[in-house]
Amino acid sequence: MSNALEVIHLLEDKLQNLLSNYEFLKKENEILLQNNTVLQKKIVLQQQILVDQKKNYDVLKVAKTIDGSNSDKRDTKLKINTLIREIDKCIDQLQE
Repeated sequence: MSNALEVIHLLEDKLQNLLSNYEFLKKENEILLQNNTVLQKKIVLQQQILVDQKKNYDVLKVAKTIDGSNSDKRDTKLKINTLIREIDKCIDQLQE
Protein backbone atom coordinates (compact mmCIF):
# COMPACT_ATOMS: atom_id res chain seq x y z
CA MET A 1 0.00 0.00 0.00
CA SER A 2 2.82 2.44 0.84
CA ASN A 3 4.39 1.77 -2.55
CA ALA A 4 1.20 2.92 -4.28
CA LEU A 5 1.09 6.05 -2.07
CA GLU A 6 4.72 6.83 -2.95
CA VAL A 7 3.92 6.50 -6.65
CA ILE A 8 0.90 8.78 -6.25
CA HIS A 9 2.95 11.39 -4.34
CA LEU A 10 5.72 11.19 -6.94
CA LEU A 11 3.13 11.64 -9.70
CA GLU A 12 1.60 14.61 -7.86
CA ASP A 13 5.04 16.19 -7.44
CA LYS A 14 5.86 15.73 -11.11
CA LEU A 15 2.47 17.11 -12.12
CA GLN A 16 2.95 20.12 -9.85
CA ASN A 17 6.42 20.67 -11.33
CA LEU A 18 5.00 20.39 -14.84
CA LEU A 19 2.26 22.93 -14.08
CA SER A 20 4.80 25.27 -12.56
CA ASN A 21 6.99 25.03 -15.68
CA TYR A 22 3.93 25.57 -17.87
CA GLU A 23 2.99 28.78 -16.04
CA PHE A 24 6.57 30.04 -16.20
CA LEU A 25 6.81 29.34 -19.94
CA LYS A 26 3.42 30.91 -20.53
CA LYS A 27 4.51 34.14 -18.82
CA GLU A 28 7.84 34.09 -20.65
CA ASN A 29 6.03 33.63 -23.95
CA GLU A 30 3.81 36.63 -23.22
CA ILE A 31 6.88 38.75 -22.48
CA LEU A 32 8.58 37.60 -25.66
CA LEU A 33 5.47 38.35 -27.72
CA GLN A 34 5.31 41.85 -26.25
CA ASN A 35 9.00 42.39 -27.01
CA ASN A 36 8.46 41.10 -30.52
CA THR A 37 5.61 43.55 -31.06
CA VAL A 38 7.74 46.45 -29.82
CA LEU A 39 10.62 45.42 -32.08
CA GLN A 40 8.32 45.06 -35.09
CA LYS A 41 7.04 48.59 -34.50
CA LYS A 42 10.63 49.84 -34.28
CA ILE A 43 11.47 48.12 -37.55
CA VAL A 44 8.51 49.75 -39.30
CA LEU A 45 9.51 53.13 -37.89
CA GLN A 46 13.14 52.68 -38.97
CA GLN A 47 12.05 51.63 -42.46
CA GLN A 48 9.92 54.75 -42.74
CA ILE A 49 12.85 56.89 -41.58
CA LEU A 50 15.06 55.18 -44.16
CA VAL A 51 12.55 55.90 -46.94
CA ASP A 52 12.33 59.53 -45.85
CA GLN A 53 16.10 59.84 -45.74
CA LYS A 54 16.41 58.36 -49.24
CA LYS A 55 13.87 60.90 -50.51
CA ASN A 56 15.81 63.71 -48.83
CA TYR A 57 19.03 62.40 -50.36
CA ASP A 58 17.49 62.33 -53.83
CA VAL A 59 16.20 65.89 -53.40
CA LEU A 60 19.63 66.98 -52.22
CA LYS A 61 21.26 65.35 -55.25
CA VAL A 62 18.90 67.21 -57.55
CA ALA A 63 19.52 70.47 -55.72
CA LYS A 64 23.28 70.05 -55.91
CA THR A 65 23.09 69.30 -59.63
CA ILE A 66 20.96 72.35 -60.26
CA ASP A 67 23.37 74.32 -58.11
CA GLY A 68 26.13 73.52 -60.58
CA SER A 69 27.72 70.42 -59.14
CA ASN A 70 29.10 68.02 -61.75
CA SER A 71 28.25 64.85 -59.86
CA ASP A 72 24.98 63.12 -60.68
CA LYS A 73 24.11 65.58 -63.48
CA ARG A 74 23.26 62.76 -65.84
CA ASP A 75 20.88 61.17 -63.32
CA THR A 76 19.17 64.48 -62.74
CA LYS A 77 18.78 65.17 -66.45
CA LEU A 78 17.28 61.70 -66.94
CA LYS A 79 14.91 62.26 -64.05
CA ILE A 80 13.83 65.65 -65.43
CA ASN A 81 13.31 64.15 -68.88
CA THR A 82 11.20 61.38 -67.37
CA LEU A 83 9.09 63.92 -65.51
CA ILE A 84 8.63 65.97 -68.68
CA ARG A 85 7.50 62.88 -70.61
CA GLU A 86 5.02 62.04 -67.85
CA ILE A 87 3.66 65.60 -67.91
CA ASP A 88 3.35 65.44 -71.70
CA LYS A 89 1.41 62.17 -71.44
CA CYS A 90 -0.93 63.74 -68.89
CA ILE A 91 -1.50 66.76 -71.14
CA ASP A 92 -2.22 64.48 -74.12
CA GLN A 93 -4.74 62.50 -72.07
CA LEU A 94 -6.45 65.68 -70.94
CA GLN A 95 -6.75 66.94 -74.52
CA GLU A 96 -8.47 63.74 -75.75
